[in-house]
Formats: sequence, structure tokens, C-alpha cells
Amino acid sequence: MSTHITIFGATSGIGQCAVEEALRRNHTVRAFARSAGDMTARPGLEPFPGDALDPGNVAEALRGTDAVIYALGIKESVSMLWKEVTLFSKTTRILLDAMQTVGVSRLVAVTGFGAGRSRSAMSSVESLGHKTILGRPYADKDRQEALIMDSPLDWTIARPVILTNGTRTGSYQVLRDPKAWRNGLISRADTACYLIDAIEQGFDIRGDVVLAR
Repeated sequence: MSTHITIFGATSGIGQCAVEEALRRNHTVRAFARSAGDMTARPGLEPFPGDALDPGNVAEALRGTDAVIYALGIKESVSMLWKEVTLFSKTTRILLDAMQTVGVSRLVAVTGFGAGRSRSAMSSVESLGHKTILGRPYADKDRQEALIMDSPLDWTIARPVILTNGTRTGSYQVLRDPKAWRNGLISRADTACYLIDAIEQGFDIRGDVVLAR
């Protein structure tokens, strides 16, 4: 059964892989990103140039949508060490409000290992290094996850571990029990595979998981 999926952050990283995975499975995709106008048009794909901080753009992108994948990211830079990051929480708040207004309930959001409850699964060495380098972005991911968990939507929070550009294998682990949460590696393509599985099969509704190989 074909599903109409709006993917935020569709032109790079996990979002781009999710577009490919969804099209491979014959779903229709509305690809939301600032640079979506540069995407090549093809069957099943609707490029949707927009700004995730613009409530009007977001609401319009949700019209006729069955499910949403949130895969926005930021470019890594030295300024992350001292500059506050608010993109994740601000765009998520806008998205959650728009989804409830428009009447779309299914959200699969990508954050990362070390965000929210998963921080407690890190070793002291991992935690120290993570906080030093990614402290500000992940503080905002913490705020983002709290907003999602407090919403009435049918949400899933997916936290991939260290990402690679490896191929899609379909062989990965969905760690649902916090006692099993651990660091490791996973490809962006396999992360995208889970995101589409979660929509197709209704996995982990109102649940938070860690994805690892």
C-alpha cells in the first residue's frame, strides 16, 4: 500500500536516504528542504522548497500527507563549541503544531544516540567527549525530544549511533530496551530503512529506540 510521506531535511544525509528508500518501496514523497528545488523530478517525488522555521511553509507541506519523517540536520562547525543551537527544538515545535492543526498524526523523528534518555547509556568517556564536542546541538535535541514526547501524536524517536556512508544492508538492530542501548556504527541508508519500516509497519509508536548494526 502506497503512503504519502513528507520528509523534512530531504536533500542530504539520512533524509536523502529516506527519500530513496521510500521511492524504492513505491511510496510517494514530498521532499521538504531549502534546496529541494534542485532535485531532479521523477515519478513519486514532489520536491517542496521551504523553510522549516516558517509555519506557513510547514503547514502547506503537510497537506494530504499520511506520515512525516523529520531528519533535519546542521552542518558541523567549530562554532558549535560555543554557539547555542536552537534549530531542532524550534522547527519541531512548529512541526508539531502544524501536524495537529492539519490532522496528521504519524511522526518518525531522527535525533541521535546521546540525546534524551539515551545519554545515560553512554560510558563516562563517551559522555565527556560527546558533551565537549556536541554538547550544544544535543542540548537542543534534548529539548526536541521532550517536545515530541509531550505531544499527543503517534510519534517515534529514532536515535542512530555513529553514522557512516555505507550501503543499505537491511541488517541492523533496533534496540528498544534501554538496558541494551549502546554505541556503535550504522549507515545512513540502514537508518532510512528503519524509518520507512516504522511507517509501513507501525513500529514503536510512542517509543524511543536506538539504531545500531
